[in-house]
Amino acid sequence: MNNKFDALKDDDSGDHDQNEENSTQKDGEKEKMERDKSQGSSKRKAVVPGPAEHPLQYNYTFWYSRRTPGRPTSSQSYEQNIKQIGTFASVEQFWRFYSHMVRPGDLTGHSDFHLFKEGIKPMWEDDANKNGGKWIIRLRKGLASRCWENLILAMLGEQFMVGEEICGAVVSVRFQEDIISIWNKTASDQATTARIRDTLRRVLNLPPNTIMEYKTHTDSIKDNSSFRNTKITL
Repeated sequence: MNNKFDALKDDDSGDHDQNEENSTQKDGEKEKMERDKSQGSSKRKAVVPGPAEHPLQYNYTFWYSRRTPGRPTSSQSYEQNIKQIGTFASVEQFWRFYSHMVRPGDLTGHSDFHLFKEGIKPMWEDDANKNGGKWIIRLRKGLASRCWENLILAMLGEQFMVGEEICGAVVSVRFQEDIISIWNKTASDQATTARIRDTLRRVLNLPPNTIMEYKTHTDSIKDNSSFRNTKITL
């Protein structure tokens, strides 16, 4: 291939051909770069525990989102608004992320932190979520930071004991209240959702009269709302 280009360079009569060849070569190189780039983004380096670190059962990803209240949110605009913070595979990697993050109680406005298993987007429509739902607990101001930390440590430590049912957790900071929720894969599995509810009560040390609400993601998609029209459980 190189000989062919060298020969063209020496032949004055081949100027036009040379330009075409060079142009073709550049196009080919450009295509290859684009292909390599897209392959590189799809084959991101796998996150693994470091030497002597304590591996988690699953890798998890932190996400952050913030939006202007009152504006209608489509799934497309929501997806554009959600930012990936990073993925971790060990206890030590988790603490490196978490220690640098603002605590939910110090967030302002309409903000959310999401912690989901790697590969699951914190969206109702994600394949892992679409048949599931979430438990919702509304908190008075001042409790979100402690409850969020207790919830995610219980999730990372596999305290819910429901196999692969847990997808992730969210803390939602609002003006009048804060809301934490835990998402699971199968909304119709009542035994699983009951176990998640009881574990939530225990790990968050909730008073017996705490109102807990369950909402399927199908219902959330129907009314385009995370927290309205829920089923209340005492």
